[in-house]
Amino acid sequence: MTGYREILQRAWPLILANTAVPLLGLVDTAVIGNVGKVTDLGAIALGSIIFSFLYWSLGFLRMGTTGFVARASGAGDDVGVRAALGRSLLLALMLGIALISLQGVIARLSFGLLNASAGVEALAEEYFFIRIWGAPATLSIFAFMGLLIGQGESRSVLRVQVLLNGLNIILDILFAGYLEMGARGIALGTVIAEWFSMFYACIVVVSRLRIDWAGKGLWPIQRILDRYALYGMLTANLDIMIRTVMLVFSFAFFTDQSARFGNAALAANHILLQLIAFSAFFLDGYAFVVESLAGKAMGAGNCAAFKVAVKRTTMLALLTASLLALGIYVFGAGLVALLTDLVNVQELAGELLWLTAIYVLCSFMAFQLDGIFIGVSFTGEMRNAAIASLLIFLAAWWFLIERMGMVGLWWAMIIYVLARALALLFYYPKLLRSFPMADTSQLGL
Repeated sequence: MTGYREILQRAWPLILANTAVPLLGLVDTAVIGNVGKVTDLGAIALGSIIFSFLYWSLGFLRMGTTGFVARASGAGDDVGVRAALGRSLLLALMLGIALISLQGVIARLSFGLLNASAGVEALAEEYFFIRIWGAPATLSIFAFMGLLIGQGESRSVLRVQVLLNGLNIILDILFAGYLEMGARGIALGTVIAEWFSMFYACIVVVSRLRIDWAGKGLWPIQRILDRYALYGMLTANLDIMIRTVMLVFSFAFFTDQSARFGNAALAANHILLQLIAFSAFFLDGYAFVVESLAGKAMGAGNCAAFKVAVKRTTMLALLTASLLALGIYVFGAGLVALLTDLVNVQELAGELLWLTAIYVLCSFMAFQLDGIFIGVSFTGEMRNAAIASLLIFLAAWWFLIERMGMVGLWWAMIIYVLARALALLFYYPKLLRSFPMADTSQLGL
């Protein structure tokens, strides 16, 4: 059985790996902000929005891989682990090549929807047409990360992420700073870092796989191309993509509704969402751990180990969420002051900090259940839960927004994160019944 200490040892590298991503964004902004032009900074912001949307939408390559790998690993099916990775890499490469092939169409659609000055848009297009060549590498990294998380190799995840972002930072400083290439330099540095890190991740993964080189070798082609397995992977990935789109829409809708209350309200909510995002780095760490443990337990048919993993990771996530919520409530005003010196924005954000703290406290269960269901590949249930919880969110928004204003909008978001958890809990007994001879009298939470 996995103890609390082992869970923490697995979680902290994943938490650090999560924090490396926003650090890169801060460095990019600092480099361009000091040596570039305003148009370069705007171009990076515009281009980053496009790639964030593309890669966020294709995040199923990471999550879907984790579930299939964890279950195969738990069942002791080493060939199945490699087959799951092979199918994900095949899909990643196909999607990456498709993005490169359709780059002109994607650019026209994206820049047609975004509003910017001619100078910013011209540089953003240059940034886009350079960075798009890193798509196959980035999507392949998603697949490699999914395998490493599924096998519980959290320190390897950290090493890959540190290399990716560390090299990216060095190259950004070299190209954009020293060589004064501006936004083009940022894009070039990112592409080089993505391809280099992809090859490194491949080496790391191969070194950790149990491969019978004298037998079938690394890629079990027949298992990879098995039509039923391919159909299962595509179905699961589609479910996860729908779930992700629902989630992205909810936060975009929240931001759009914030603008109804003026620029100060929009800015205040943007800052408070950054505090929520920071909290998510920690809670995601436990969710990633339970993905691996739950999937392995399902693969092994060990319901007792599954319940212990769920209970212990959830207890640590609850404790962490409580500390984060308390920290936001007590120190939030100081954090807001570090992010903006606009007094009216500070005051409005300060009035809403208690709601932000409540949201963070309530969010841990949604993170945990997402991890559990990803780990056991119950993706259809995740899709259904995402749709149901979004409808509940919109109903709560409709009822509360006119009655309570900005506070009502925040309560709708709190109701939404609780609905995400409750909708998944509805399917939890079904998940337990999928274990052979599972005792469903206790839910393990």
